[in-house]
Amino acid sequence: MKYRRFGRTDWQVSEVGYGMWGMAGWTASDDAQSAKSLDLAVENGVNFFDTAWGYGEGHSEELLGELVKRHPSKKLYTASKIPPKNFQWPAKPEYAFEDSYTTEHIMEYTHKTLKNLGLEQIDLMQFHTWDDGWSDREEWQRAIEDLKTSGKVVAMGISMNRWEPENGIKALKTGLLEAVQVIYNIFDQAPVDNLFPLCKALDIATIARVPFDEGTLTGTMTKETTFPEGDWRGTYFVPENLISSVEHADALRPLIPEGMTMAEMALRFILMNDNVDTTIPGMRKQRNVLANTATSDGKLLSIELYEELKKHRWDRVPTSWSQ
Repeated sequence: MKYRRFGRTDWQVSEVGYGMWGMAGWTASDDAQSAKSLDLAVENGVNFFDTAWGYGEGHSEELLGELVKRHPSKKLYTASKIPPKNFQWPAKPEYAFEDSYTTEHIMEYTHKTLKNLGLEQIDLMQFHTWDDGWSDREEWQRAIEDLKTSGKVVAMGISMNRWEPENGIKALKTGLLEAVQVIYNIFDQAPVDNLFPLCKALDIATIARVPFDEGTLTGTMTKETTFPEGDWRGTYFVPENLISSVEHADALRPLIPEGMTMAEMALRFILMNDNVDTTIPGMRKQRNVLANTATSDGKLLSIELYEELKKHRWDRVPTSWSQ
């Protein structure tokens, strides 16, 4: 496993981290399986774990807390997210600040997260949604300063709305945030335009989420793919999105090097960008842990392939189904 400096926190985090949404927010989640996968990830060098209260109303946080307790001799970086007060994802311009992140709400859910983790301090707390119209509000600024001063939180960050990689730049310029989480993958390359250069200039850590475009970049989905009732992906991959996503993924197949999977190519594409400090694929099953962590071996894609993959950038805008 290779490690990268996490912005001005100076943490050395595994370049392949662990996204824990699938362990509580998707169907077929199994706690015993999750625990084995998490332990295997630690054994393979993963030390950055990203969860949220919104993943199973705290259940994923509990799984992370148990993991930390099982590995007391290792420094595992814990990251979670405060849900918006109105519990609506993503944030929309018409949502008032008072309906999203009041001081009372920030404090309440930070304490809930710490209780779920069974810890006195979390390394990184993030706002799970964001709209830059809130950036000048002193309430959230004072709240996170209080959380840091009290020692409950080491660093703070924001998680950018889907396909809005610049709706948060104003907040980052306040100097109060140490990290930003944004969708970045072969399709979603927009962060390279303005967000990543700003983060580099301000020494803000970057977390690349959704490395597989919710599954299409694993190469396993077809236009006939369906999801069990209650699975979030069923509401995301509506026909309009599923068909187009599969077509874009199929266009990548001729580019996959011999002996490599599409998923591996997708992860290696992200790791080619040194503006990315860590990427957080979901890894519910042990075989996924082994495959994903194996990509952190220092081997790069050829420049020719990397440049060709850049041509598959797919700029999208938020829609009713793109939660």
